[in-house]
Amino acid sequence: MANQALYRKYRPKTFGEIVGQEHVVQTLRNALASDLISHAYLFSGPRGSGKTSLARLLAKGVNCLSRSKNGEPCNTCSACVEFNEGKAMDLIEIDAASNRGIDEIRDLKEGIAFSPIKLKYKVFIVDEAHQLTKEAANALLKTLEEPPAHAIFVLATTEPQKMIATIISRCQRFDFRRFTIQEILKRLNMIVLREGADVQPEALELIALGASGSLRDAESLLDKVLTFHSSFATTKKISAEEVRELLGIIDLATISEFAQLLYEKKASQAIAFLHKSLEEGIDPQEFLKALSTYLRYTLLLKVSPKLEETILAGFTKEQVEKMKAQSKQYEEKDLQKTLEHFLSAETKMKYSSIPQLPLELAIIDSCGVV
Repeated sequence: MANQALYRKYRPKTFGEIVGQEHVVQTLRNALASDLISHAYLFSGPRGSGKTSLARLLAKGVNCLSRSKNGEPCNTCSACVEFNEGKAMDLIEIDAASNRGIDEIRDLKEGIAFSPIKLKYKVFIVDEAHQLTKEAANALLKTLEEPPAHAIFVLATTEPQKMIATIISRCQRFDFRRFTIQEILKRLNMIVLREGADVQPEALELIALGASGSLRDAESLLDKVLTFHSSFATTKKISAEEVRELLGIIDLATISEFAQLLYEKKASQAIAFLHKSLEEGIDPQEFLKALSTYLRYTLLLKVSPKLEETILAGFTKEQVEKMKAQSKQYEEKDLQKTLEHFLSAETKMKYSSIPQLPLELAIIDSCGVV
């Protein structure tokens, strides 16, 4: 039997296990504790921010037969056991990305009319709800306007601006944020401990940085590393170097060194640095993504040093000091122009027959900034 993916194996079973999104967790807990349940919720936020995990927890919470006073599901009653084992027939999940038409919503409406099979509530989770067609969205709106007492809807979306305003107005909305590096590290350390793996802290930091704020992506990257490492039946500690080679993740020190060459207008050395990195197996798109993120943080530090505590949570003191020092070497408008050059390169790279060419041109443009 295939091994279960880490993000599924360690899916939170209580609100207390949720990392981050405290504002959402506390509000849902209070609603469950006081039995003030809404008929429709909208969970909006970036991919991998925990929307579906919290939707499932909410579904389990409303159906738990012996919730605690703080709104936590008991995880021992028959309803909770069904949810934990993935056998709850009154939990209906729909992926709007692949089931976006009027026929699917019509089937959904017919299913809503029937009472729950075993539980108190039927909970419908519609993922990527913004991808519903106009006709399907209008049909869903009609259902939300006249919902049966036994039905609860959770609409999850990464692009709430694409949803019709009348649907949003009928939902209790929660906005999810990207996870900080520190929050991702907390989760990864827990998984590593439970898996009995031996991973260097620097290796976990690389994975956290490479996940770009997505906890699910971080767990998937860790899964890949642990699976690869176990295939060699070795007991040695997983190093940051192994993670770099396997996942193609660029560490902060590499990007910082490259950025310094840009700041010093050393175009020739910057291009040579880029070529060496690509020869070592670094993907040009990953290099560009890491560089753009680094330059963005540097620009934000330049504009408002007070942002240090929020945008650089999880970075080491040395890394932060290096970034702050580099931000002082640039005028704000020049740093902005440099970032714009590389953002433009990101768009051009998608259509270039030579992937690194837009990067090379961006280097030349950046080093010629007046």
